[in-house]
Amino acid sequence: MAWSSCLLLWLSLLLSYYVPLSFAHAYWPVGASTRFYHFKVQTLRVTKLCQTNDIVTVNGKFPGPVIYAQEDDRVIVRVTNQTPHNTTVHWHGVRQRLSCWADGPAYITQCPIQAGRSYTYEFTLVQQKGTLLWHAHVSWLRATVHGAIVVYPKTGVPYPFPHPYEEHSLVFAEYWHKDVLRLEEDVMSSGGGAPPADAYLINGSPGPLYNCSATDVYEIAVVPGKTYLLRLVSASLNTEHFFAIADHRLTIVEADGEYTKPLTVDSLVIAPGQTINVLVQADRPIDTYDMAMAPFMSARNVPFQKTPAVAHFRYSGAGPEAPSRPAEFPAFNDSLTADFALSNLRSLNDTGVPLVVDANLLFTIGLAVEQCHSPHPNASCRGPGGGVFAAAMNNIAFVEPTVSLLQAYYDNTNGYYTEDFPGVPLKDYDFVGGAPNDTQPLNGTRVKVLEFGSRVQLVLQNTGTVGTENHPVHLHGHSFHVVGHGTGNYNPTTAQLNLADPPYMNTIGVPAGGWAAIRFVADNPGVWFMHCHLEVHASWGLAMAFVVKDGNGTMESLPHPPADLPRC
Repeated sequence: MAWSSCLLLWLSLLLSYYVPLSFAHAYWPVGASTRFYHFKVQTLRVTKLCQTNDIVTVNGKFPGPVIYAQEDDRVIVRVTNQTPHNTTVHWHGVRQRLSCWADGPAYITQCPIQAGRSYTYEFTLVQQKGTLLWHAHVSWLRATVHGAIVVYPKTGVPYPFPHPYEEHSLVFAEYWHKDVLRLEEDVMSSGGGAPPADAYLINGSPGPLYNCSATDVYEIAVVPGKTYLLRLVSASLNTEHFFAIADHRLTIVEADGEYTKPLTVDSLVIAPGQTINVLVQADRPIDTYDMAMAPFMSARNVPFQKTPAVAHFRYSGAGPEAPSRPAEFPAFNDSLTADFALSNLRSLNDTGVPLVVDANLLFTIGLAVEQCHSPHPNASCRGPGGGVFAAAMNNIAFVEPTVSLLQAYYDNTNGYYTEDFPGVPLKDYDFVGGAPNDTQPLNGTRVKVLEFGSRVQLVLQNTGTVGTENHPVHLHGHSFHVVGHGTGNYNPTTAQLNLADPPYMNTIGVPAGGWAAIRFVADNPGVWFMHCHLEVHASWGLAMAFVVKDGNGTMESLPHPPADLPRC
């Protein structure tokens, strides 16, 4: 490893002398220092909610180990698969500058790591700091294979807010007694929806509201008068959540690894894949206060777990036997509260929002119902009206390929995908209020090709074909500026866009029955997945991929694949 790092450093110095002047600002992302980790994907036996089950974890920890680094560090993680299942790891929010091969989604940038095999992920946190997350990106293994990434500022660079007394990461998750690989298989074979989680978890603990869990409670011991930084990480699978602390206010100072102007709220909504940093003042009477996550459910007629997960925010001096003070939440479907932060969040710093657009795209996103063609409809067609649930972008349901798309693109191999993903919907209709008679999505592995350096505006339009709901959409390989959002159908003549200080994110909750507009620069060559981060929706096809073409020279081109890249 040390030899390869030295070689990369030598190459970067060599290139600094020989790259053309027009690319003198570019550099190979070798990293300021290097952090090494070894992830062993293992089966762990856990007892929760009165039952004992085997789950897949990393290094026997649930949630998994935290990746600690500083801005511009090089991170090297060797992942060894000690389970019988395929696996990958995605470094969610890491922009993977010139390291697309390390992004991690199965069959997009790599084939899975097979049982008994290893793969080494190498990437540099170029101009990145804050809270991110890592998680499995194959099947539904993210349910238990996940953890936080904490990237500190460079040495000597302070936070842009008062330095906290302590920092704590809170990782949110959903838990099923059933094996999650089997769970996905059953959902897909049934044609119906996903069953509710058996529990919600905060740092692996459900809290005292669940059976057999009176002592399975995560706790933070706090000192009166001090300020705490909480790094909130949602690794949840299919549910968005409210978060609140009883009798305390939360000041948002960062979202998706980017600083924001301070925004103080009583509660917030965090979607799967999102990370939010909040400051909390321990300024209440000495007592124990609930820190809780409760469901936010914007869809109708969808079953969900209603019992919140509870952790404790315990003041020094509070009696251990006294009951904790409960947190209060809005109604489970309170979209106004859920949208408050998105409406009021502003970037702290200038993040370079593109003012001119080269590619103007509009993608519809939503669910659909396919006709039942099964000889056993009672078992296989449990969607609405006896149909089969599907999901699509621009009415195209993504079909996962059998090889890595990135490998096929790099090798110029035909037959695994087509480059005809439409930039606008195939049909124009009242997206929110109505639906065409033919709502059957087309199935295919289609990509949208972007020229290197393209300044892209993408409007994500929610559809009401099978009801409306909030869709958290994640883009790999890039962060984006959330320049606008609203209700109803997007209208370019009336939409109000914020081009001054929009939040800079990697996962956006597209409002139920509404739209969100994002802008980004396609300056990272490779194949980049974009999908709904509700795992059941991604399994149904709510996904697509961008191909960002090479630019000019080495600093704008996809590197060759690593020698240990897994094979299908």
